[in-house]
Amino acid sequence: MKKQVWPRCRVVAVLTVLLLLGLAQRVSATGLLDPTPRIAVVSAFEPEWTSLKAELVEPKEYKVNGRSYLTGRLAGKDVVLFLSGISMVNAAMNTQIGLDRFTVTSVLFSGIAGGVDPALHIGDVVIADQWGQYLESVFARETTSGFAIPPWMEKSEYAGYGMMMPRRVEVTRKDMAAESRFWFPSDPALLAAALRVAARIDLTDCVEANKCLIHKPRIVVGGNGVSGQAFVDNAKFRDYVLATFQAKVLDMESAAVAQVTFANGVPFLAVRSLSDLAGGGEGANEMMTFMGLASKNSAAVVMAILKEMP
Repeated sequence: MKKQVWPRCRVVAVLTVLLLLGLAQRVSATGLLDPTPRIAVVSAFEPEWTSLKAELVEPKEYKVNGRSYLTGRLAGKDVVLFLSGISMVNAAMNTQIGLDRFTVTSVLFSGIAGGVDPALHIGDVVIADQWGQYLESVFARETTSGFAIPPWMEKSEYAGYGMMMPRRVEVTRKDMAAESRFWFPSDPALLAAALRVAARIDLTDCVEANKCLIHKPRIVVGGNGVSGQAFVDNAKFRDYVLATFQAKVLDMESAAVAQVTFANGVPFLAVRSLSDLAGGGEGANEMMTFMGLASKNSAAVVMAILKEMP
């Protein structure tokens, strides 16, 4: 039998078709999963979204990179509910996936955090005006006259902690030129909704009958929040964060989500309930004791804000 040989032009044509099919499949795999305009309700890790997930009406699950994105209705609003995962990288990555794969009109981010402001107590809920990244920094060179950043680098407006010198991060979005900034704002309309909620909601103050908070928890709207890759349980560093950034609270995700939403032009608000005092307590860190209570309060505030939203 004579062996058939395809002309080179035909081989090229077949390969081109296969390549286009592959590209089409790739576009399909990264397109919208659901076109309905939705509020993204995002939590950092499992305990924070359990109560929210239980309230979700008509849930439908989508999987992206092994992570669940649940659509449905919450407090009468169309939402997409998902976990960001712990850490700045997880929070940024999974929030961007949510914005790319769903039609997100705004982002409510909820979770627990460490309290920085001495006027706050475990169980309080903080909804900050703006968020910055305290570990976006230069590790400075030690010299005979102290720590010094490279001479060609712009000097930070914030004091360092030893060799750690905070700096701004560059951000771009379609309606503006690239700029360097430290703070990423919360949405004014969502902050206004939070103020209305703060005036009327009661927060939980007991984990069990014999594990209650000394202070009745309250909602504080306004001020600064900071985020970084470290779990902070150090009184001296807590004092530095308070003095340098006038921060009320710190966590490991919110500023990353704030930056991603800013870059995408999507309204953002973070609701963080204090599970510990970031090293400012008298004894050992109490996060594991009050994590459930803090998560429950955070979820309750998110539900109330959802009801306030148009």
